[in-house]
Amino acid sequence: MNHRIKIGEHVISPESGTYIIAEMSGNHNMDFDRALRILQAAKESGADAIKLQTYTADTITLDCDDPCFQITQGTLWDGTTLHRLYEKAYTPWEWQPRLQEAAKQIGLDFFSSPFDPVSVDFLEGLHVPAYKVASFEITDIPLIRRIAALGRPVLISTGVATLGDIELAVKTCREAGNENVILLKCCSAYPTPYEEINLRTMVNMADTFDCIVGLSDHTMGHAVAVAGVAMGAKVVEKHLTLSRAEGGVDSAFSMEPAEFKQMTEQIRMVEKALGRVTYELTEKQKGEREHARSLFIAEDMKAGDVLNEANVRSVRPANGLHTRYYEELLGRKVNRDVKMGTPLSWELIDFT
Repeated sequence: MNHRIKIGEHVISPESGTYIIAEMSGNHNMDFDRALRILQAAKESGADAIKLQTYTADTITLDCDDPCFQITQGTLWDGTTLHRLYEKAYTPWEWQPRLQEAAKQIGLDFFSSPFDPVSVDFLEGLHVPAYKVASFEITDIPLIRRIAALGRPVLISTGVATLGDIELAVKTCREAGNENVILLKCCSAYPTPYEEINLRTMVNMADTFDCIVGLSDHTMGHAVAVAGVAMGAKVVEKHLTLSRAEGGVDSAFSMEPAEFKQMTEQIRMVEKALGRVTYELTEKQKGEREHARSLFIAEDMKAGDVLNEANVRSVRPANGLHTRYYEELLGRKVNRDVKMGTPLSWELIDFT
């Protein structure tokens, strides 16, 4: 897999900063002005991209009340059907070119998760810079093949995937000639309990599939996202809403703007702290090293006195001989009178 992937003007690589995606999902609450405000909040909160979802209720499921179409898995949406949920959650397609232009105006990358061939064609008409495969679509191999064949970067969430599912999805992209794949560790529980995240799996995915990895995170707060960056995530995706109190299909596990901004600030701080592998001392460290330990005369001495454990000590600061010479100096004589507090040096030692 490629380890240098460009989305818009952003390059994602092992050396790059984290690519931060604000997921709007259904948090617009079917209000276009609210959708625009979410875009602006994403920009002001430090996001690099805004992501939508492109489907209609009829393209993602069937309008059917049979038991298998009922939501009964102990989720936020229990008590309704898939079709009725997606009628409330989808983003109207006529909005999406306008939202794309609004994102462009404020410097946000804009792309989406398509859920069927028609939505792929629609987004390709918008010339989106990347595609996101949602967790529940990782088993839709014809869809992944169609997306991958377009040659654009493909981000794949693994929220309900087995190892075999991931292997098949990656293989499908490769067979389509697309090596620009980013795998996102994800857990499709809303919100996700911390003990179910298993961030170490993200590290293993990077090794197993030789690809860039990231995190599509549905936990509350930013601790997991920040930890993910420290462990190698180069992409972080979080849901963004204007206010959880205002409701919406995904609001309960979404970040508010102030929280999203705090997350991006924490991520950028962690990136600085990760730095690079180096044993060079910074200028500040070099200055502080002056207060490291070294050997000093600890008592007033006369010429000919013998150095011993009482009159030679390893103390701060670093003006004297290195402490590695301590045992070598014991038993030797000084060649002149020296006062307590004198840094030990070879010039003080009688070598006759």
